[in-house]
Amino acid sequence: MKFESQKVAKPYFIFALVLFVGQILFGLIMGLQYVSGDFLTTYIPFNVARMVHTNLLIVWLLFGFMGASYYLVPEESDTELHSPWLAKLSFWVFAAAGVATILGYLLVPYARLAEITYNDLLPTMGREFLEQPTITKIGIVVVCLAFVYNIGMTVLKGRKTVINMVLITGLIGLSVFFLFSFYNPINLVLDKYFWWWVVHLWVEGVWELILGAVLAFVLIKVTGVDREIIEKWLYVIVALALISGLVGMGHHYFWIGPGEYWLWLGSIFSALEPVPFFMMVVFAFKVVKERRHEHGNAIATTWALGTAVMAFLGAGVWGFLHTLAPVNYYTHGSQLTAAHGHLAFFGAYAMIVMTIISYAMPIMRGRPQGNPIAAQRLERFAFWAMCLSMLGVTLALTVAGAWQIALQRLPESGEALGFMATQDKLAPVFWVREILGVVFLLGLVAYLSSFFVGATESEVDSLEAAAV
Repeated sequence: MKFESQKVAKPYFIFALVLFVGQILFGLIMGLQYVSGDFLTTYIPFNVARMVHTNLLIVWLLFGFMGASYYLVPEESDTELHSPWLAKLSFWVFAAAGVATILGYLLVPYARLAEITYNDLLPTMGREFLEQPTITKIGIVVVCLAFVYNIGMTVLKGRKTVINMVLITGLIGLSVFFLFSFYNPINLVLDKYFWWWVVHLWVEGVWELILGAVLAFVLIKVTGVDREIIEKWLYVIVALALISGLVGMGHHYFWIGPGEYWLWLGSIFSALEPVPFFMMVVFAFKVVKERRHEHGNAIATTWALGTAVMAFLGAGVWGFLHTLAPVNYYTHGSQLTAAHGHLAFFGAYAMIVMTIISYAMPIMRGRPQGNPIAAQRLERFAFWAMCLSMLGVTLALTVAGAWQIALQRLPESGEALGFMATQDKLAPVFWVREILGVVFLLGLVAYLSSFFVGATESEVDSLEAAAV
């Protein structure tokens, strides 16, 4: 590790993974409630489980992005972090706010939670992904401001690289677009119109800049390829991602009331969104093929390549499947949306966080060439278990979505099944999804366990000989 202040990333990574486990557990609870409606509903109703599942997803990814930034920015800037104590303070504030909010969802009825957090003074609650109490949202803004200030000051006093510039642009965008969560108009069309300015412009806009910057950083470290080559690729990918993502937001406007021109803009530009993800796949494999050295942390390279492939499949291919307006007419809000969402979030964002953790955590623990071979073997099992099971979950939900459309939306109104009757027909597919979810959890447990596997005696002797 080059700089002492990079160690502040460690608690962010650890807490992110703890929250990730929680997200998967609540996902499994929801999966069982799909096929057995009475499962734990007295204690954790489906709407509460869903709130916790989606909110944990957002929060653990934010912790992961913060940890990644605190680790790579000092190294890219070639200077110590501007304020390590501020990073530590922000961690505890954000962690406390996150835990308190989740406990509030679980222990207090949502209407009562809104009342005791004085939501009536500035109503922001009640919207999907943005269910957090207003006081929590204010806390998130404060944490984001402190975070961006800390990273920005570090970049200003140190070396300015393309990776740093792309990353800080993404982080500023993340903070700015979250402010739209405070705008909660009474008009439902306006509400949905600006709701996407948080949700879409995060995941299909500025988060892609963070993804590209972190991926470029890891590839430079594990391959030794010239920075200039990687930076040229990064410029092109980021430009295409921003152009297609910003205007492609129109594919969410098809059915909520804005102008008809969004049917064309949303279809055309969102159809271009797979292009930067495909370029990311080509870029990653080209860089690894042209690498100048074999890094000891081979599994980090695997995670980097896997991120590019899975992001392309989830955000690119499965996004394109139902993004054109004539197709979306039938698929909107079906299980196809869930299929795309699961694979896109995992492939693009969960995997890039696990990539940087796989690379950086061993270094912060005194293992600059990565974890021992046995640990990397276990982590490789975790990689394939999570990737294959998530692909299986996505395929299961795709089948469920196509079946749902055939039963519920394609027939004439007199022949179409109702929603609940359709759900009963889909139960076998939901069982498959649940089983694959358990496999995913086992893979995640293996990933966590790999960091506790020690070196063999022969590996210790080799390291001691190399040190001498």
